[in-house]
Formats: sequence, structure tokens, C-alpha cells
Amino acid sequence: MPTVKQLLEEARSKLAETETSSLDARLLLQQASGLSHADFVADPEAKISADVVEQFEALVARRMAYEPVSRILGQREFYGRVFHLTPDVLDPRADTETVVDTCLKYRPQRILDLGTGSGILAITLLAELTAAKGVAVDVSASALAVAKRNAAIHGVAERLHFIEGSWFSNVKDRFDLIVSNPPYIPAGDIAGLEVEVKNYDPHLALAGGKDGLTCYLAIAEHALAYLEPEGLVALEIGAGQLNEVTEIFAQARFELVEKAEDLGGHVRCLVFRFATK
Repeated sequence: MPTVKQLLEEARSKLAETETSSLDARLLLQQASGLSHADFVADPEAKISADVVEQFEALVARRMAYEPVSRILGQREFYGRVFHLTPDVLDPRADTETVVDTCLKYRPQRILDLGTGSGILAITLLAELTAAKGVAVDVSASALAVAKRNAAIHGVAERLHFIEGSWFSNVKDRFDLIVSNPPYIPAGDIAGLEVEVKNYDPHLALAGGKDGLTCYLAIAEHALAYLEPEGLVALEIGAGQLNEVTEIFAQARFELVEKAEDLGGHVRCLVFRFATK
């Protein structure tokens, strides 16, 4: 029987082309074996049974097909919390933490999350703002099921109401903050995305119309009716969309309050307020 050390070395060799880290290889072995990192450190020469080897090799094969490790594990860490994932929701990216950081500065108490997906924005904000309440909207019932599970896991289910619908269609209240990470990839660009994205993220959560701006237009058109006085709209945007999204909101009489960069130096989050003058 092979040892922990041997299996990890073989996996790293097989996965070299996928740029899979040593950590990810270890996580796959932990998933297959039920052992912990502490177990591996304590005894790297521990023998691994044939059935576990078979399960591990199946996971490695999935990664060799460029399925993201987070998809294989069924979870992703975001803002220090672990979120459940299924094929029905977007795999959260670290860049989106910029949106959370930006929103927290304004300490909103009533939050509307449009296109919630796995629920990372609404749930994280409510977990950080313990007196806040929110509404999470998604057109996909399957995505909402994932978000509800995550809300329960992170203890905010009693403060978060879920609505199935397209954007504002079934929303009734007004909010201090409307937040969204909407689909913003031009439809024609999806085929050219990395395999990990185009083959494993739901296209419903990626495609933002012909120019990638369709969802911003929908939000800008109706946002004012759902905002409290001085309420804010915070949006994630794609690379190079700063001017276009700013202009869309300017046409709807919103002014840009703040723009925030992600760790890569790209403008990732825009915050708007209705211009009263």
C-alpha cells in the first residue's frame, strides 16, 4: 500500500499542468481518506488503503479535467468562512471580498442582495453586522436552496429573507444598501474563458448580455424605488467596466461615491448614491 507522502508526490506530478498547489492536493487526499492535516504531519509514512487510493485517484482525475478544487470539495472559503457550493452557483472569488470590505464601511442595517447565488454577500454582511437584516434575491430556486443552507450554517437565517425572482420583481421594501455581483461577462466572451470557469460555473451567473452591461442597466433603472434616503448601491464590476457602469448610473441620476480596487489593483467595486441635485 502507498503512503501519504507517496500519494501526494504522485498527485503533484500529475497535476502540474493544472497549477494545483500542494495544499489543494492535500485537501483532495483529506477528502478521500477522512484524515486531517495533523494526521498527515504526524505520520507521512502512514499506509493508505486501496479503496481510499481509488477514491483519491478519482478526485485527482476530476482536477486533471480542470474542475476547480472547490467544486470537487463542495465548498469555498470566503471572508474567513466556509460556504457550501453546488454546480448551481458561482464559485466565489477572493476579489469579491473587496465588495464586502467596501460595504462594511457604511454599516448598513437593511440590505438587499440581488442575484445572491451561494449567498456570500448577504450572509457575510449579516454575519459581520450583527444587528442588520437582509433580503436575498435570485432567479434560480436551486441557487436559493444553496444560499439558505449557507445562511443556516453561519447563523443568520433568522435575519435573512429569500425571494425567488428576477432582480426587483418580487421585492417590496426599501433598503440602506442594495448590493450585487451581477453577471457581467459579454456573452461572446464566455467560450474564451478559462476551463475552470466556462465548464464549471453556471452560465446564468456569468453572462451579462451582449456587452456585459445588461444587468447594470436593470439595476440602475429601478434601484431608486427600493432605497431609503441616502441609500447606497454597491456593485462588483469586471475589468474595464468602470466608465460604462458609471455612465449607466449617471443616466439614472446616481453619482459615484466610491470606487475600490481588489488586491490585483483592478477597480472591482463601485458605490453609488442618488444625486438629489
